[in-house]
Amino acid sequence: MDKIWKGKWIMAPHFKELKPISVFHKETEPIILPEHNEDLKNLHMLVRKEFILSDKPGSAFIDISADDYYKLYINEEFVGQGPAPSYHFRYYYNRYDISKYLKPGKNVIAVHVYYQGLINRVWNSGDYRQGLIAQVYVDDDIVLATDSTWKYCISQAWKSGGTVGYDTQFLENFDSRLIEPKWRSIDFNDSHWEYVCEKHDDDHKLIMQPTPPVDVYTIKPKEVTTIAPGHYLIDFGSEITGQFVMEASGKSGQVIEIRCAEELDSNNHARYKMRCNCDYQEFWTLSGRQKDVLEFYDYKAFRYVEVIGQDNAIDRDSFAAIVRHYPMDEDACLFKSSHNLLNSIWEICTNAVKYGCQEGYLDCPSREKGQYLGDLTITGHSQIYLSGGDLRLYKKAVEDFALSATVCPGLLAVAPGSLMQEIADYSMQWPMQLLRYFWHSGDIDFLERMYPTVKNLVDYFGKYRRPDGLLANVKDKWNLVDWPENARDGYDFDLGRPVGDGCHNVINAFYYGMIKDYNEIRDILGIDYEDELPELRQSFIKAFYNENSGLFVDADGSNHSALHSNVLPLYFGITPLDRQKDAVNFIQEKGFSCGVYMAYFVLKALAKVGEHELVYSLITSDSIHSWSNMLKEGATTCFEAWGKDQKWNTSLCHPWASAPIPVLIEDIIGLKPAVPGWKEIKFTPKIPESIKELDLKIKVKSGEIRVKHRDGETLIFAPEEVKIYSKKE
Repeated sequence: MDKIWKGKWIMAPHFKELKPISVFHKETEPIILPEHNEDLKNLHMLVRKEFILSDKPGSAFIDISADDYYKLYINEEFVGQGPAPSYHFRYYYNRYDISKYLKPGKNVIAVHVYYQGLINRVWNSGDYRQGLIAQVYVDDDIVLATDSTWKYCISQAWKSGGTVGYDTQFLENFDSRLIEPKWRSIDFNDSHWEYVCEKHDDDHKLIMQPTPPVDVYTIKPKEVTTIAPGHYLIDFGSEITGQFVMEASGKSGQVIEIRCAEELDSNNHARYKMRCNCDYQEFWTLSGRQKDVLEFYDYKAFRYVEVIGQDNAIDRDSFAAIVRHYPMDEDACLFKSSHNLLNSIWEICTNAVKYGCQEGYLDCPSREKGQYLGDLTITGHSQIYLSGGDLRLYKKAVEDFALSATVCPGLLAVAPGSLMQEIADYSMQWPMQLLRYFWHSGDIDFLERMYPTVKNLVDYFGKYRRPDGLLANVKDKWNLVDWPENARDGYDFDLGRPVGDGCHNVINAFYYGMIKDYNEIRDILGIDYEDELPELRQSFIKAFYNENSGLFVDADGSNHSALHSNVLPLYFGITPLDRQKDAVNFIQEKGFSCGVYMAYFVLKALAKVGEHELVYSLITSDSIHSWSNMLKEGATTCFEAWGKDQKWNTSLCHPWASAPIPVLIEDIIGLKPAVPGWKEIKFTPKIPESIKELDLKIKVKSGEIRVKHRDGETLIFAPEEVKIYSKKE
């Protein structure tokens, strides 16, 4: 049943008469959007409402949402922020317990609402949908709801310093002269503020966000270095995601420069013109008041901050960062081994997942801030284990992409978001991701609810089938193979946009995998079907298998065999059993002649055919294509590519490089959480002899799983109700 809202959708009057812009379209069928009013971009609306309570409430909570985003304060205290990005036809609201913030007498709610107005991967913005809705419950009664009596002002304090990334965010040249510092307080006089407008025909369809809001907390720097009087270099010790904060006291109009960076340049200054296409240089203008506080609104990915100003104005002790990420119990999954390199690899992968998981699974928290379907395969897999089995974010992501079928039944590559991007390789992985959620949750109702989307997805790609069942000329979406382009190992097919004519290996390997997953979903749901997989496998072998080399070629008519063209057939079980060794030898020779994204499939394919020693040797390799190379280059979170200079715009926090986490847990240690009531199989650890000691602990709902390994002996401790799954009996 839909929730009944007493609260009205309120907004700045600037938007009241504007009709929403439809930003949805096929990527290959671009539309000309109406020109967006530049004055309404990067718009910061401050909203207030005072109310009186006769007594201290026994219980109290608030339901709240905003478009694009809000930060909520009650009686000057920060409560939370959100919502997670979502499509307007299924828009999220958050619920907070606010009993501890309320008091008898006068109270005030203050909300900082931000409308960005850009078309990008971050929010569903640029559509003129702006504003706020909220209602407060005290002891189960609605005591306050948004309406036309709430007051607002449009703040000019966050002046645009231009955009960074792929129009991802506005830089914020913050002017403390233009902010009323007490606007969140009960004592603030808002008589000069104006009243909001109600949007009576608002088209947001609100549902409660299925995930908790991001955790927000403050950390202090690991080190502060004085470069010169008033000039500081601040090191937080590791890449983080959030906002830098500080305090200063100076003359009105005095300017302090703030530079954020992921790394240092050759002169040991913050490399604020970052290699990932973000120039994190901003300017803070002081008000002349006794104390000013720097208030950045949007977040960045950074480790270092360089502050340049006048020494007598800056409070060095105030340097801090407000960190944000999806809630993560750092004790839920602990890994320790006698191999120091392996421990370090685990750490940088864990950190990247931690800071790359925000309200969704981000490809990176800097240049793009988008949730990509292909990244979900790896990042989501890692997060499930690192969180001790918290499946809420993963389920939401799976459903986010199902909702993108509104634009195309073949699904979008990034969702939600107002940028329309489509990648065929990614779309075909969605049934695999859906199955992964099922195997960890046993949620057969969700699987059944998603089934029509799976069927429509398969039918969508079916229109590209040749008579032999293989796909050709899949031109309406990117055919990615791997990223960046120089990580494709010479793949012999025209991957331009649109893709060239013909039939090629990788897209058909993913298609085969999708049909295989489709079959498994129908098996679970008890749906009858005619199994086309054997014929499809034979067609694949006939089209791409080279009898002389024992390898698969890249395309129909090609003589070239890329790593990717042999990894995916091995992973999906296409490679003939008597020629698997040829594929293994080829992969061993090639190593990671691919990107970090495809490395996941390399490791998983080798594990499937029992090559665990090779899996381990690749994870701990010290080649230039390795996690070891990232560490040599100073990584504290895993990179977008194997090295900083191996891509033209490498982000230094990219959780799609976290493949070692699920591979070590599932394929080396042998743990896989079970679906209740399904067949139990034994643990089958494949721990290399070179690891003399290993200790892994994973928290699950029913207790802890613990694996201890010393000198070849493996001991597994688990509560009886924790099962290890295979197939349904």
